Amino acid sequence: MENDTQKQITELKEKIDKIYVSVEKTRRYFFWTMVISLALFVLPLIGLMFVIPSFISNYTGAFQTLGV
Repeated sequence: MENDTQKQITELKEKIDKIYVSVEKTRRYFFWTMVISLALFVLPLIGLMFVIPSFISNYTGAFQTLGV
């Protein structure tokens, strides 16, 4: 009886270790997915901070040369 209990505990420990490894892989996957998603969203916004003023300047400059 004691031997069966010890065997079951050992099997449970092995399963828990495998679950832990799987959870850590999933956590890293989600982390890098979030980092890449934020980078692909934030970097274009930072770029637009420089492009939009330049575009507005060119746009209003075109109206000024037309005399409008």
